Amino acid sequence: MKLLKVFAMSQQRRLTPQEIRILQEALSSDCKNSNIRLREGEYQYTLAKTIASFQLDAYFPNVKDIIKRAFGETKANDIQFIRKIQTILKKMEKSNIVKILPKKKPWDLQRYALTSFKFEDVDKNIVIIATNNQLRRSLESLNSIMNTHKLYPTQLANLNTLVLAVMLILSYSTSVWTLLQPVINPLLFISSFAISIVCAVLLGKMLSYR
Repeated sequence: MKLLKVFAMSQQRRLTPQEIRILQEALSSDCKNSNIRLREGEYQYTLAKTIASFQLDAYFPNVKDIIKRAFGETKANDIQFIRKIQTILKKMEKSNIVKILPKKKPWDLQRYALTSFKFEDVDKNIVIIATNNQLRRSLESLNSIMNTHKLYPTQLANLNTLVLAVMLILSYSTSVWTLLQPVINPLLFISSFAISIVCAVLLGKMLSYR
């Protein structure tokens, strides 16, 4: 099970080339002009700061991630509030503050990214979303991620896929074999069936990155 957790974490952390490019552009971007106000205490500012807190860690949040961190768990389950925030995020996209990322799967929630960490708002105020130290640490982290991608050879990816496929076949075969026995061992059946489900999910995720 420890091996499966490592696989899951490595797949979750991997970024697509487009996501890497978006991070690079935001981290290296100059001050961008915006035609809306970014005043502390207002929704636009809070949303920008919250997206930045995710993006600096190389993660692109969806609307529920943003609401949960900025306004709490209860608001993240409030449909009316979610729609309100989505409307504001749409205005921020039109103002070139955020970018809406394409969905990885049709049923996924849309994810958001800042186009920069420094803006001049409609009132001509310079709004800095992240400090120089935060930007430097994020850039170092991004470079590390990019180097990891370069060092992640196709052979290793194929090996991981093969290991998961073999584990899936063995665990599923074990669960079927258990059911065919005169006396069923429930512990063996449940554990082998659970492992086969986990392997199937991780294998699907790995193949989706190909």
